[in-house]
Amino acid sequence: MIEVEDVYFSYPNNVEALKGVTLTIKEGEFVAIMGQNGAGKTTLVKHFNGLLKPSRGLVRIDNVETTKTSVAALAKNAGFVFQNPDHQLFSETVEEEIAFALKNFGFKKDIVKQRINWALNLLGLTQYRKTSPFLLSGGERKRVALASVLAWNPKTLILDEPTIGQDYRQKEKLRQFILQMQTQQKTVVIVTHDVEFVAECNPRVLLMKEGKIMADGKGTEILTNQEVLNQSSIVLPQIAQVFHKLSHFGLPKNIIDLYEAKNILLKTLEKRQ
Repeated sequence: MIEVEDVYFSYPNNVEALKGVTLTIKEGEFVAIMGQNGAGKTTLVKHFNGLLKPSRGLVRIDNVETTKTSVAALAKNAGFVFQNPDHQLFSETVEEEIAFALKNFGFKKDIVKQRINWALNLLGLTQYRKTSPFLLSGGERKRVALASVLAWNPKTLILDEPTIGQDYRQKEKLRQFILQMQTQQKTVVIVTHDVEFVAECNPRVLLMKEGKIMADGKGTEILTNQEVLNQSSIVLPQIAQVFHKLSHFGLPKNIIDLYEAKNILLKTLEKRQ
């Protein structure tokens, strides 16, 4: 469980990035944090594994205050994948990159090998096993950074803009993996501008603006609220845009799921035939 109580945070240049944020993320929840650039999204999630410590207020991870423990201790249970993979990668090969944390956390050699193979296969990186991560494309480096965290199977996974540079197939793999993690009661938090990806996943959505949480609710509630989204400079998902137009014909507005939309439209057409 992640508990944030009245947290303020200011950077050394006196920029106040968080202003009294309070929230609770329960074990096994999938949460998407959205908002315009500078809203405080990344600053907030960096508090979830101790990379940043609050200027005021407190953050507890599984009842442990982040100010009273080390980043290393928190990192084993809260894996963080940075928006820019170059801030995370440093090893000479993809295989070594994935192996580093596993060895550092004391996994046995046979387990390390198994977890490396699993992560490479999951993210389509097997052919790059012996390649330097820095010779790969931006999207591929992003997948290496993700693989290096997924390999140790953290209890909480924090992803900053995970879909940047990924094609639809890779996004779908990520979505399916997140759903799988939920069945295992893992907590997943993503920071993203990718409203279509969030709509397909339909998690709990937090909207941030100027260091504060301005909306918190189910994806179907937040991502169909035109007024609230406009305040955060976020556009309606495409499916929601269509159903907002079709609401004049008696169809519901709160639709963001493609398959649900398809079923509603087919049923409506059948009735009119």
